[in-house]
Amino acid sequence: MSENVTLPEQQGSSDGVRERRELLSVEGMAMHFPIYGGFPFKRQVGAVKAVDGIDLSVYEGESLGLVGESGCGKSTTGRMMTRLLEPTGGKITYRGQDITHAGRRQLAPIRSEIQMIFQDPYSSLNPRQTVGTIIKSPMEVNGVNPSGGRENRVRELLELVGLNPEHYNRFPHEFSGGQRQRIGVARALALQPKLIVADEPVSALDVSIQAQVVNLLQKVQREMGIAFVFIAHDLAIVRHFSERVAVMYLGKVVEVADRDSLYNRPRHPYTHALLSAVPEADVDSASKERIRLEGDVPSPVNPPSGCRFRTRCWKAQDKCATDEPPLVQISGNREGHLTACHFPEDPTTEKTGADIVLDPALAQLEKTADTE
Repeated sequence: MSENVTLPEQQGSSDGVRERRELLSVEGMAMHFPIYGGFPFKRQVGAVKAVDGIDLSVYEGESLGLVGESGCGKSTTGRMMTRLLEPTGGKITYRGQDITHAGRRQLAPIRSEIQMIFQDPYSSLNPRQTVGTIIKSPMEVNGVNPSGGRENRVRELLELVGLNPEHYNRFPHEFSGGQRQRIGVARALALQPKLIVADEPVSALDVSIQAQVVNLLQKVQREMGIAFVFIAHDLAIVRHFSERVAVMYLGKVVEVADRDSLYNRPRHPYTHALLSAVPEADVDSASKERIRLEGDVPSPVNPPSGCRFRTRCWKAQDKCATDEPPLVQISGNREGHLTACHFPEDPTTEKTGADIVLDPALAQLEKTADTE
């Protein structure tokens, strides 16, 4: 993988592009959780292939979105990037250093540079500690002594994330969900990290609060130049926050592209299906196709051979069952737009005919509704 890349700048840029160096990369990264059974019960009888060989890069100061259905391996990928989980395969490189199987002592200087914001603001904070102690703890563990003292730094962080510095001695139960997530953001910023992995940071919050937290993260990234891996279900939020987007399905990355290219010219059928599910503000709009995928996501214990999406894909052929499609740039794609598909979709999201309905039960329901 190249060390430098030219990426589209976020809104407000003067020149539109900027050169960045690779911060973290993963190659063939995999996480298989063992399944034990039989007799004796310590015998491994299988494995859950939560992540099964993915390649991704995160560049300095960029925001990379990671999207996909529940169970596709997004959160597991994020935890391996932060080395909260040790991968069972592949390689993780941070600023040129291999940290795939690094021990506690080797990871110590890196821990402060890679932080994580967890999904649930209610369980990610210790209820027995004050807000001041929660945010100050990372500095104490890493021996960081900022000028002005740790307490003064904590108060500055509270103000940065939109909380009252006087809340220093309050406990988490005295705050709302959005305020607790802001505390989690302040804790992640305490060590001035280079990379933050945000694991669905707004999914547990009320809709009225989600925009506030996302705007806060954007403000933090803009002012501090921190790279973000933003994991989420909501494609609208990912489009608002991320410069590049990676789409995952059943432990694999199926498409990676810059924001505009992926949302306006997706090539993988699964990406088309995801985008067709995004609600439109204009209910009378007829320019967007609707795709209902047949069946459920296969089990990660025994995923399909070849292309993992073939069991639900309307373009699947014999080749899809035998050959796994590589993640490469295909004809007609912009530079950096990678797709893993033998028979990619046309690069458009415009509706070309009748709605695409792949689930027979849904088709029958819609047919019944039309005749009533």
